[in-house]
Amino acid sequence: MSQYYEGIGRRKEASARVRIYFREAGQTEALAFTVNDKPVEEYFPRFGDYQTLIGPLETSGLMGKVDVTVLVQGGGITGQTSAVRLGLARALVKYDENLRTPLRGGEHLTRDARVKERKKPGLKRARKAPTYTKR
Repeated sequence: MSQYYEGIGRRKEASARVRIYFREAGQTEALAFTVNDKPVEEYFPRFGDYQTLIGPLETSGLMGKVDVTVLVQGGGITGQTSAVRLGLARALVKYDENLRTPLRGGEHLTRDARVKERKKPGLKRARKAPTYTKR
């Protein structure tokens, strides 16, 4: 397992480095998908997160043919999940440029640029104003 393809994914404050390794002929063990040296089911136990993560693999038809290792840091669970998905899609495109069209069609290559808006002076949050009092 020396040759790998790498992709970087980001979302909100989360950043993920995803590496995909292609299996040699004859390897039959289950798909190795590790996040920060833990199995993916242990790191992302929420319902639906695993389906989000393997979306690019299912779209490209490489499910079960690659091993995936991820280093992710920062942000929360949702941001990390989306960062890993984007990083995985980018790594697959580095492997085979022909996968770009189906991955883009599945919206796996679109970076979600929404981030938290900064707090403004005189307001409680970005847009919430203090309660108006007449007297």
